[in-house]
Amino acid sequence: MASTGINRRTGRLLTDWDHVLQSLEVILSTRFGERVMRRWFGSNVPVLLGQNMVPETFVRFYAAVGVALVQEPRVELVRITPISVTRTGRAGFLLDLQYRPRGHLGDFTVEGAKRIIVAPGSGDRLEVFPA
Repeated sequence: MASTGINRRTGRLLTDWDHVLQSLEVILSTRFGERVMRRWFGSNVPVLLGQNMVPETFVRFYAAVGVALVQEPRVELVRITPISVTRTGRAGFLLDLQYRPRGHLGDFTVEGAKRIIVAPGSGDRLEVFPA
């Protein structure tokens, strides 16, 4: 059974991996407590956006991503690799994941490795796209 949803920007149907990418973007861009009926949903990643990219911030970012990805049962985090840091403090990260397409149904069988890039978008938004 495939996971399906609606693209939040275009209104078109999303399935499988594309649906997971949108889910990850929403999780990583939402602050804990931002959703009234789902206060546990989201991450600490938005809190770290705009902070000075020193080693301590990288460690906090890694932890925030790791904790946030537990909310998405269709992926399992393998590794986080910084891929770019600009002089203005903007950073991009490569995430290596194990894809479990039926994880939301309780079947955690891995069906392959996936790589995504997480990079700052406009404002306090993060963008997630395939590597």
